[in-house]
Amino acid sequence: MNVKEIRDMSNDELNKQITSLTEELYGLRFAQATGSLENPARMKDVRKTIARIKTVLTEREMAKEAK
Repeated sequence: MNVKEIRDMSNDELNKQITSLTEELYGLRFAQATGSLENPARMKDVRKTIARIKTVLTEREMAKEAK
């Protein structure tokens, strides 16, 4: 998911996406611990996507406070 797609989503959608990605990350960590993780690069992608979403949410809050 790129930043343009993230910026087009509403705050509620972004919060739901964060919840979904956090659950996926938990599953990936569990799979890694048991040795059944097939694509370790997916963990990095999920973490970065969560960070991008949180950054956009923070930018929106800062813009709202500046008004």
